[in-house]
Amino acid sequence: MIIERVYDSSINTKVIERAASLLDEGRLIAYPTDVNYAIGCHALRQASIDELCRLKGIDPRRQTLSVICNDMSQAAAYARIDNTAFRILRANLPGPFTFILPASTELPKVFKGRRSVGIRIPASPVARAIAEAIDAPLLSMTATDTDGTPLGEPDEVAVSYGDRSPIAMLIDAGSRRGDLTTVVDLTDPHSPEIIRQGAGQLI
Repeated sequence: MIIERVYDSSINTKVIERAASLLDEGRLIAYPTDVNYAIGCHALRQASIDELCRLKGIDPRRQTLSVICNDMSQAAAYARIDNTAFRILRANLPGPFTFILPASTELPKVFKGRRSVGIRIPASPVARAIAEAIDAPLLSMTATDTDGTPLGEPDEVAVSYGDRSPIAMLIDAGSRRGDLTTVVDLTDPHSPEIIRQGAGQLI
């Protein structure tokens, strides 16, 4: 695992480009979000998605998958966002939220048959810069310890995942709070439902 240090206030573009290159090659990376560290892959690379799901031990057929997007424009390519949903997203993003929205047809086959997808636009310039660099979303899963606790320290991520060869790079941007996002079901934007209260306070 390569470890690269970056700063939210002054992102090293060479590190972002290196991460993007690895993602384009189908590799996994660990990177900071606004609330914790995450493990991610290129959301349009089916083999990468399969590898990430194996690493995290999840069945993608049974769980809602979430993607990190650079901005609303990128999100709108992969989820159906009507005017009501757009207003809610615009008021709360970037921020520590996962919004469950109707899925578009642009995502790979692991999403086929799904009615919804989780959309994240985190208040983390590093995460958004990566999604911008690959011109696609990142399929994202929280980095956790063996008990499932979200990891907020880069050294914790290195210890927990350092011997797991699929993760090619860890981007160290310092401490995060180790919290979870607030998950909001917006499949009916007229009746948003908080299904997990986390760090975000819905406006």
